[in-house]
Amino acid sequence: MTSAERARMPLTLDVVKAAAEQHGVCTRPVLREVVDLDTGEVRIVGIRCNATQATKCPACADRNRRSRMAQCREGWHLDHEPVAERHTPTDDQVELVTYRSDLTAGYRHAVATGKLGDADDYREGIREADCDLRREGVRGNLPAVERPARTTPARSTRRRQDAPNLPRRKVDKRTVGREFAGRYRPSTFVTLTLDTYGKVRTDGAPVDPATYDYRRAARDAVHFASLVDRWWQNLRRVVGFDVQYFGTVEPQRRITPHAHFAVRGSIPHKVIRRVTAATYLQVWWPEHDEIKYSGGRLPVWDMRAKGFADPDTGAALTTWADAVAELDQPAHVAEFGAQVHSKGILGGTEEAGRHVGYLTKYLTKSITEVVDTDASARLVDHADRLAAQLAVTPCSERCAVWLLYGIQPKGATSRTTPGHCKGKAHRRDTLGLPGRRVLVSRRWSGKTLAEHKSDRATFVREALEAAGISKPDVERARLQWAPVRPGDPHVPSRTELLMHMIAQRLKWRAEYDQAQDVLARLRLAPVDVSATSPAAA
Repeated sequence: MTSAERARMPLTLDVVKAAAEQHGVCTRPVLREVVDLDTGEVRIVGIRCNATQATKCPACADRNRRSRMAQCREGWHLDHEPVAERHTPTDDQVELVTYRSDLTAGYRHAVATGKLGDADDYREGIREADCDLRREGVRGNLPAVERPARTTPARSTRRRQDAPNLPRRKVDKRTVGREFAGRYRPSTFVTLTLDTYGKVRTDGAPVDPATYDYRRAARDAVHFASLVDRWWQNLRRVVGFDVQYFGTVEPQRRITPHAHFAVRGSIPHKVIRRVTAATYLQVWWPEHDEIKYSGGRLPVWDMRAKGFADPDTGAALTTWADAVAELDQPAHVAEFGAQVHSKGILGGTEEAGRHVGYLTKYLTKSITEVVDTDASARLVDHADRLAAQLAVTPCSERCAVWLLYGIQPKGATSRTTPGHCKGKAHRRDTLGLPGRRVLVSRRWSGKTLAEHKSDRATFVREALEAAGISKPDVERARLQWAPVRPGDPHVPSRTELLMHMIAQRLKWRAEYDQAQDVLARLRLAPVDVSATSPAAA
């Protein structure tokens, strides 16, 4: 065998990774050291990386996608309220809140009288009381001990004159839709899309890139999540109940975000179109149409003033608070396009299952993988132009891109680099979608994603127990988990770890298949009716 032939032979790790992908095993597990506090046994185990993209780990991405499908399916056509009543506050919680109230009053009195030493003691006591309240199971924001000055100017909430009005109703706490004919409780599937920015070809590339409005496309993409939140707020006010949703965000061929939603309850298409046409988002940010600093001429950090200044004159840049206070009109108004799709879906039908699969179809792919930029050179140029515009579009109040427009963002420090922001909106692999790919309302199914995953594990465990296959119940409280120390000689190689996980996976699959066979035989076995049984009587 020649050296060239040997070079083409696959490596052991590549073969092991291929076997792991075939059997649904995580290909890049994270090592953890587990200590049994009762016996003192120390083990090094590999846990799943829990990646959501198939390019990183196909097994974990598919597992997360199936969990999302279960979450969507379980909450879409509920006929009962999924949220349980909150627990009554305990005596310990009430006592802690009373104790914290006394500490807050003492802190403010110490600050008012100038006793700074006592104020520090009170502040430390308040911090410990807050930690105790969290451990007792109290959730929600606790009031700050210091009342911050109001820096954001008040804006009018009156609707724009060019936007149609919407009826406003009192929103009931119910989340379940209406029932029709005594047995049908349909739900809705909705698709929302942003407005057009110029004519495009069949492959998604603009007909004339010079007239395509990339600036508005980039700004709409950055504020898309806030616009969707405003749409749900308007819809709930119009229909009069707390509408729940499960949605996914995807790019169109023209690389513009749009969202698909599974909505609980039946909502007329006319209402959805009316709410969409009347929904808008005003972005009260400073003007950022003209770049003032670029290339080698960028703002510099002034050590004395603790802020950025002009590189030529040394004059301090306008702060974010001063720039916002002078606004008399929004810098951008985001709206949806005229393309709105909605459809009624009945639960338990093949159509409902097909739409659940459609919702989660692209969850294992990144934004750039969904958009086929290899289809044409025009689409590649379109993606490059949009990415270039997103690079100079501010994504938040703390974005370093503001320095290019002569505005000092919130939280700027000497380590801030003008024009370089680490936000997801500026990355090429997100194309302006900085938020989450999955949007789920709080009262969708009454469970978190972790609880849905736990339900699947509980189902398998109960199936094994019903077939007589018992698993040792390990109490996690007596296990101590910690990262593996660098240079630990007991750390197994990646090949050895993956082979062990493959063997464990095959064992679990064999046990589950055995349990399914046993349960199938029990269901098909004839019922033994004795003479003393109630059935014989």
